[in-house]
Amino acid sequence: MKRFIYISLLVSISTFSCQKDFLQRDTGVPISQEDVFKNPLFASRFADNTYNFLINDYCRLAGSPNVFMGTTGEFTDEAVFSGGDPSVVTMNKGNYLNPSATDVVVPYTQMYQGIRNANTMLANIDIVPWTMEQNPALIRAQMLFLRAMFYFELIKRYGGVVLLDKPLALTDETDLPRSTYEETLAFILNDIRAAETLLATEHFNTIYTPGNDWNAGNFGRITQGACKALRSRLLLLDASPLRNPSNDLSKWTAAANAAKEIIDMGRYDLQASYSTLLFVPTSPEYILITVRPPRPLTNAADHIMSPGSGGVSGKLNPTQNHVDLYEMNNGKPITDPTSGYNPATPYLNRDPRFYANILYNDAPWQGRRMEMFEDGRDYRGSAVTYTRTRYYTRKLWPEALRAGSTATALLNFIQFRYGEVLLNYAEALNEAQGPIDDVYFYINKIRTRAGMPNLPAGLSKDEMRARIHNERAVELAFEEHRWWDVLRWKKGKEINEVPVEGMNVVKTGTTFTYNRVTLDQLYQRVFVDRMYVYPIPQAEIIKSRGALVQTPGW
Repeated sequence: MKRFIYISLLVSISTFSCQKDFLQRDTGVPISQEDVFKNPLFASRFADNTYNFLINDYCRLAGSPNVFMGTTGEFTDEAVFSGGDPSVVTMNKGNYLNPSATDVVVPYTQMYQGIRNANTMLANIDIVPWTMEQNPALIRAQMLFLRAMFYFELIKRYGGVVLLDKPLALTDETDLPRSTYEETLAFILNDIRAAETLLATEHFNTIYTPGNDWNAGNFGRITQGACKALRSRLLLLDASPLRNPSNDLSKWTAAANAAKEIIDMGRYDLQASYSTLLFVPTSPEYILITVRPPRPLTNAADHIMSPGSGGVSGKLNPTQNHVDLYEMNNGKPITDPTSGYNPATPYLNRDPRFYANILYNDAPWQGRRMEMFEDGRDYRGSAVTYTRTRYYTRKLWPEALRAGSTATALLNFIQFRYGEVLLNYAEALNEAQGPIDDVYFYINKIRTRAGMPNLPAGLSKDEMRARIHNERAVELAFEEHRWWDVLRWKKGKEINEVPVEGMNVVKTGTTFTYNRVTLDQLYQRVFVDRMYVYPIPQAEIIKSRGALVQTPGW
């Protein structure tokens, strides 16, 4: 029985070769697996297609492809989904076994599809009649890394999962048991190590060298830095309270060392401007991004934009809880009575990242001022297509995208960036050794780029931990980090059981009055201990005929 593969020509990165006869073929042409691996061009395209199984865009939890609707930040204090999307509400109620719990159901299937693609390529790589236009060792490295990345997305959600190092044949047993968390961790680390070794030694004409990575035509492929960044993120998870209840300091040391390896490469740096991080074609801060062409309003930000600016609906609404995390520009939290914070002018003199991340009432934007008061251009209390909190997300909304404009804009999905690495290092080092000089140095490096003063000297380990946690919430806002940080820190109850708030804005003449308000019950969250680790989707448990054991508590 022949297996057939549909070769897609719409991959997100360039390929090693561009023969016209292949590019002129229709998409969706069925080709047998045997034929694919007899043709080096088809085989390299098959390998490239593995990238498409990565989680590779923001606000991906609901809606049609290329439409922004729903983010994991809406499971936390970071934002709410205006109107209450079922995929978000279901998660916030803790109903993870409901098929509407998108982040439980979809990644499980998608990651295993990617794993199968990678395994199929790895199983057939030695039979392909490669030419000088391909480098099979580098293809092997990419498949190993991508398999590790897919398993990372699984381990951070479900813990131990079914481990596959080869594609299953039609005659193979498919009802397989889960491996332990520790076995899954070791599997991922082994794949990262193997990929990194190949990337450190292989040369491929002018296309790839270990010292310079890929040429411009292959930007977006995995690198040694990406391998190290994935290891850093994985070991930080392993060292955190969720997976390290005994607080084994050697795990924190391993996580710190993994991040320091990237710093010591001397290959990356912070981008000068924080406010343009997602909107530039290249950056010294990018370690791995999903490369995307310029996007129009209709498939970039039209579901997070204010309808008054041309959006379909402003669904991603930062909470007041998140806004409160931004310090004053003198470096003091707004809870400090000496900070200068004034509730009557709540948006004055805040951390510059606040202005880069959040659109608030009277903020200058697109040649006008945002109107978050009743019957203003950007708020209607009776219409859930407008913000529920009186905030919109500037970070994911390129300013060029507005009503009546045909402009396009870049909006990259960042897989790994250097700023995260510095935060990983500071957090792990503080837990391993306390607030030593290096902890201060790298946190202050992040703050200096943002235009913020250094942290005060003499912080205790606990105080530094709190500042680092806050720094991650602000620096990495809306980049798909907050939920995973809350889980690995085991702060679900502490953060998610605090009432979610917004701001009420009243305009009288030319004067604005601001009052905090608790949002409707639809936007509140519950959290119980079993929610720290996702259940395996119930359909998979049923299909396994008893082989899969459900996550404890579910």
